[in-house]
Amino acid sequence: MAVTSGVNSVTNGADRSDLFRGGLLLLACAGGVTAVNIITTWMDTADAHSWEPMVWEISSLIGLICAIWIPWLASARAPADQLLSAGWKTRLHFVVVHGAAVVAYSSLHVAVFIALRKLAYAAMDHGPYTFGNHFLFEFRKDLLAYLLFITVFWGVAEVRRNRKDEVRPVSFDIRDGARIIRVPLNDILAVASAGNYVEFHLSDGRKPLMRATLAAVEARLEPVGFVRSHRSWLVNPARMTGLEPVGSGDWTISMGVLEAPLSRRYPQALDRLKA
Repeated sequence: MAVTSGVNSVTNGADRSDLFRGGLLLLACAGGVTAVNIITTWMDTADAHSWEPMVWEISSLIGLICAIWIPWLASARAPADQLLSAGWKTRLHFVVVHGAAVVAYSSLHVAVFIALRKLAYAAMDHGPYTFGNHFLFEFRKDLLAYLLFITVFWGVAEVRRNRKDEVRPVSFDIRDGARIIRVPLNDILAVASAGNYVEFHLSDGRKPLMRATLAAVEARLEPVGFVRSHRSWLVNPARMTGLEPVGSGDWTISMGVLEAPLSRRYPQALDRLKA
């Protein structure tokens, strides 16, 4: 089976289908919670106008919809299994990514629902809406929601990857001009960016070019084991013969006669290659 280009990937493993599937599941749950909260608030807040609980809860739901892409992208850039990594840099990367992401998520969520509530209160001629100093209260709730979101998105991504592994491709079709070169995956040592093209380094010494982005090729080869080691390089760990530090946290990957760079900006790649 050939691997072809044309993908639904965004960056660093983030797939829009995960956002769609995970988002639908999360929004269904959030919609149910919103309905329950509206009814509960009607019963518990006697001094509120009948429309206010609907404005509060629906504006919060819309804020969630506007911000849900943040935990999706963060869960792809720093998946949950990084916490089980043997490398402390990988675990630190997880903490930094999700620490920044949860603050961004909560800030956007709160900003959206405050803006919507102010508009609703002005439209109902009810006076200004005042949020007050309640960000920390909202942040605690958003933190719990964020943990649920990244768990769901990670789970959806794992299901997608496992399904892809059920039918594992054995070759890749390289479109070199008018030619199509079908290459066994194990014969591909590495793929390097070359302007508007990517250059395939093959075990027999050939270096065919294909008009594509490295991100598009990565989306097809990452599920079968290839690793992004550098902004401009994708390598086949199965063909690695050596790994040598070159200073400042960078490394050189040896694959027979070929050497490829491993940037310190890709700690996950280092962990996988060492493993």
